[in-house]
Amino acid sequence: MKALTWQGKREVGYGDVPDPRIQEPTDAIVRVTSSGICGSDLHLYEVMGPFLDVGDVLGHEVIGVVEETGTEVDGLRPGDRVVVPFQIACGSCFMCSQGLQTQCETTQVRDQGMGAALFGYTKLYGQVPGGQAEYLRVPQAQYGPIKVPEGPPDDRFVYLSDVLPTAWQAVEYAGIPAGGTVVVLGLGPIGDMASRIALHRGHRVIGVDLVPERLERAQGYGVETRMYSADVAAQLRDLTDGRGPDSVIDAVGMEAHGSPVTRVAQQAVGLLPDAIGRTFMRKAGVDRMAALLLAIDIVRRGGTISLVGVYGGMADPLPMLTIFDKQLQLRMGQANVRRWSDQILPLLTDEDPLHVDTFATHHLPLSDGPAAYETFQKKADGAVKVLLRP
Repeated sequence: MKALTWQGKREVGYGDVPDPRIQEPTDAIVRVTSSGICGSDLHLYEVMGPFLDVGDVLGHEVIGVVEETGTEVDGLRPGDRVVVPFQIACGSCFMCSQGLQTQCETTQVRDQGMGAALFGYTKLYGQVPGGQAEYLRVPQAQYGPIKVPEGPPDDRFVYLSDVLPTAWQAVEYAGIPAGGTVVVLGLGPIGDMASRIALHRGHRVIGVDLVPERLERAQGYGVETRMYSADVAAQLRDLTDGRGPDSVIDAVGMEAHGSPVTRVAQQAVGLLPDAIGRTFMRKAGVDRMAALLLAIDIVRRGGTISLVGVYGGMADPLPMLTIFDKQLQLRMGQANVRRWSDQILPLLTDEDPLHVDTFATHHLPLSDGPAAYETFQKKADGAVKVLLRP
């Protein structure tokens, strides 16, 4: 089959890889009809090379049709249309019973000291082949896949794999009080969708980004916006009675602008041999912290910061005195897809209150994937969300 594979820093290939097959009785094979490029995929494109091998199949946002199931997969049959959550969870362990599917005890990658296995996301998360491909092997298919109706285009449901539950959890974790204000840092796919969800819940939303097209897009559905600049913190305080917002969602993560020293460290990791680079990332502060530091600065005292942008360093310095003095709450983590999917599905109706049908900015064939990664990484051509179709 054809797939997108990691070939090196800023290099994605399109070509033949082995067809997936049933390996365990709880597996299913899904024929992919659409897959997304996620903002976290860009961390693989740019930073996470030490944890990848040439030829690893990328991608973790998938909708498709069941082709085959293992003998222990009940409730699915060939022909079913399904969305595949980006994490692999069993649904029956202690962690899954707590709604913490990203910590699933059945699929935890214990040799790396990490949580549940993820599709297409490095040795840290199990090195499971991803879904930017024609077919996908889905482990734990007795629980993971979400059946969705036939009829509407893929755009209606594909975001259940990652974007919608990640943005939903970001808003949940932000703890925005009734009538409160949230600042969303970064209006890429997750920040954009989190803004829509917060607005849908009746909150005041202020979005911050560097890309004029993204700011204009957010303004179009009711977000107040500010261009990121040296005085943006003062601007945000002026908009919130000098106090700061009740909550901040950091939807940027470890590749934030405005951190030149750490940017050099990230670039250096890509030049090191993999074994050394892995050690460096595990023990050094390689995250560009500008967005998180801005969140800590601007959130009001007693407020909440929800971290949804991916961070990957192990020794990042934090202003603990400020965090403690301001009595801040920080919540974070990979989204627990099945925890939220039943709450989200009723919104994916013809009324489309979150405007998912028009959320994607680019629909491209899978063969255009290598160029699409470059476009998305450069924030060119108005790219916010790219969907690929085999």
